[in-house]
Order: sequence, then structure tokens, then C-alpha cells
Amino acid sequence: MEEEEEAITRSLLLKQKLDSNHQWSSTSDHGGVQLSESSSTTTSIVVLSTLVAVCGSFTFGSAVGYSSPSESGIEEELGLTLAEYSFFGSILTIGGMLGAIFSGKIADFIGRKGQAMGVSETFCILGWLAIVFSKDVWWLDLGRFLVGCGIGVLSYVVPVYISEITPKNVRGAFTSLSELMIGCGKALTFLIGSLVNWRTVALIAIIPCLVHLLGLLFIPESPRWLEYTENLRGISVDGVLHLFQGKYAYSVVVAVGLMAFQEFGGLNGFSFYTSSIFELAGFSSKIGIIAAAVVQILMTTLGVLLIDKCGRRPLLMISMAGTCLGCVLTGFSFFLQDLHIGKEIIPILVLIGVLVYLGSFELGMGGIPWIIMSEIFPINIKSSAGSLVTLVNWMSSGVVSYAFNYVLEWSSAGTFFIFAVICGMGIIFIYKLIPETKGRTLEEIQASFTHIHQ
Repeated sequence: MEEEEEAITRSLLLKQKLDSNHQWSSTSDHGGVQLSESSSTTTSIVVLSTLVAVCGSFTFGSAVGYSSPSESGIEEELGLTLAEYSFFGSILTIGGMLGAIFSGKIADFIGRKGQAMGVSETFCILGWLAIVFSKDVWWLDLGRFLVGCGIGVLSYVVPVYISEITPKNVRGAFTSLSELMIGCGKALTFLIGSLVNWRTVALIAIIPCLVHLLGLLFIPESPRWLEYTENLRGISVDGVLHLFQGKYAYSVVVAVGLMAFQEFGGLNGFSFYTSSIFELAGFSSKIGIIAAAVVQILMTTLGVLLIDKCGRRPLLMISMAGTCLGCVLTGFSFFLQDLHIGKEIIPILVLIGVLVYLGSFELGMGGIPWIIMSEIFPINIKSSAGSLVTLVNWMSSGVVSYAFNYVLEWSSAGTFFIFAVICGMGIIFIYKLIPETKGRTLEEIQASFTHIHQ
């Protein structure tokens, strides 16, 4: 086993370096690319490949943003109860869990590009069509489940693909584009959903899936994956049980911890049920949703611009502190509502709390955990680790999205105070355990994690 790991390390260090002194060339026997050292600039093929890949992130955002503006329309037309709509909202995460379980293996065995992303988008298209033509809750849930399966794989493959093709000096910004497109997908779906019928929204959501499928025909496969298939297929790949060895334990704790705090900090409560929160506070849900969409896009864009300048760790700290503040403000407004105090300021206070939360989340916690996940695992454990981490994310997401309505009925103020406590714990976790990975090659990051923290 030690000899195999040394072989992996040597092969990656010699053949897979893609830092600021490397770029792609177009001469590959596999229809992909090779690595050359002829330039320090980011090539057009890297830019094109990144833009095509993040179309999958837009699909992800459309799926996440769909349930909030469509809630009242679906409940009225199909007669869904609160429990049935809560299940509809959460079944996306059940599909995501299933996709997450197989995401790493799919990406390793059939490739990051056309196969993994292409199959995922096919599932999404079938799911959206099932929602468009649904006549009862069963077809509605089936469609949502299929979309979840598709984006479960995309949530792993897209950041991994981008991190493997980009130079170290722009890797953070390029990978952050994934979160920007998720934000754009959510925001556009929010806006469209507030204007048109829920079936029309589902039909429109198919468009980015088709654009992504078409774009995949024009981009190459990940060079690191090509090197892996050429040189490392004869070397055994460590499974899930190996992740809990001392060598990999630190990486697993970092990635799993970030994903858990990302979801249990209240993301799906704020994202899936934005309109319900505003209505409960007596604020216009349409105005609130539009404001939330604009803030998310602006803050995600700011995060993209800052990540390779300020680094991952500072943005994570600021982001988590902001989400904690947003939860406190939202919880305090509902606390005043319970006491029948300050009726005039409650709607505005809720709006501020929600916008602070969503804006802060998009600044760092939305995308950086996925960036760090794609950076810290060596390729011999990347599929197993990626599947585990993505599964944890989707399981956490499922718990929050399903339980949120019930907990909100129990205590609207208490719900957000619980989220605030979790966000506060997240600040401590980031401060104590999360290292800075800015400006380092993937091989340098992975070596520091697997050798220093044994």
C-alpha cells in the first residue's frame, strides 16, 4: 500500500502539475488536452471549459430556487397539504443523496466531462418534464427526485472538474463561478417564479440543461483524469474505510465539517421557504424574493472577486459571522412578534435578517466548502472522499428542508436562534481547523494534508 501511494504521488507531481506556469495544449490522443509549460496565462480553452461546466451549477441553482416561489401555485392547483409540500421540497435532497453516493465513482470511471455531466443533465431534463406534465403528487415527487439525482452528481463533478483544469493563481475565482451560477440560477428562478405559472418555470428550467449538454461537445476532459486513466488505473484506489485512517482523517474532518455547518446553519430553511418567512412576518413575498435574488448575485460576485486576493479562510470567517447575525436578527424579529411588540418594524427587521443571512452565505459559505473539498483530497481517495462529503451535504440538506416547516410551527423565533447557535459553532470550527489553500498547487495542498497531519 505504501508503495502504491508513493507511485501515485510521484505520478501526480511529475505529470499533473497545473499551476500558474502551465496551460493546456490541444494535442492529446484522447480527444482531450495535455499539459505544457509554454505560458503563464489562462488560456481560452480553460475559460470556455469553465463556462460550460458552470452551466451545471446554474441547473443546480434552478432546482434549489424552484420550490419557494412555486409553493402557493402547486398547493392550490394540486391540493397539497403542508406535509406533502414539505416532502416535495425535501425529496430533491433524497435524490441528491443517491446521486452523491455514486458521484465519485461515476466521475472516476467514465470521466468528469461528457459522461458524468451529460448523464446528470439527462436526469434533470427528465425530472423537469415530469414536473411540467404532473397531474398528481406522485409525478411531481418523481420529477423532483430525478432532478435531485442529477444535481447530486453535478454538485461534486463541477467543482472537481474546474479545480483540475485551472492554474493555482485563478483556481479559487474560477471554481467560485460555480457558486455564482448557482446564485444566478436561484435568483432567476425566484424572479420568473414570481411572474409565471409553476409549470412554465419548470419548462424554462430545461433550457440551461440543454445548453450544458450542447457545450460539453466542445470542451476537453480533465487532464488530471486523463493522466489518472493512463498511468494510475493499475494502482488500487483507496475506499471509504481508508478515509478514517490517520493520514486522511484531517482532510475528512475539514470537508465534512464545512458541509455540515453549511447546511445545518439554516441554508435550506432560508432558500426553500423564503416566501413563507416573509409572509409569516407580514412582508410582501414578491418584493422580498426579488430583493433576496439581487443581494445573492451581488454578494456571490463579490466573493468571486475576493477569493484569490483575500483567501478562503478570511471569507469563510466573515461569511459565517454574517449568517449568524442574520439568524439572530430574524429570530429576534419573530421573538418581538410573539410578544406583540414592535409590529411596525418586524417586517423590515425580517427582511434585513434574511438579506444579511443570504448575502453573507453567498460571500463565502456557499461556494468555498466545495472549493476546499475539490482541493484537499489526493486522486487515489478523491472518488470515495468526494462521495462521502457530498452525501453528508445532501443528508444535512434533507434534514433541514424537511424539518424546517415543522420546527417553524413549533417556534418561529426558536428556529432561527437554533440556526444562530450552529453558525456560532461554525465560526469556532473554521478558526480552529480550516487552513488557507490560496496560491498553492493541488499537489502541495494534498501533500500537506496527508503527510503533515498523519
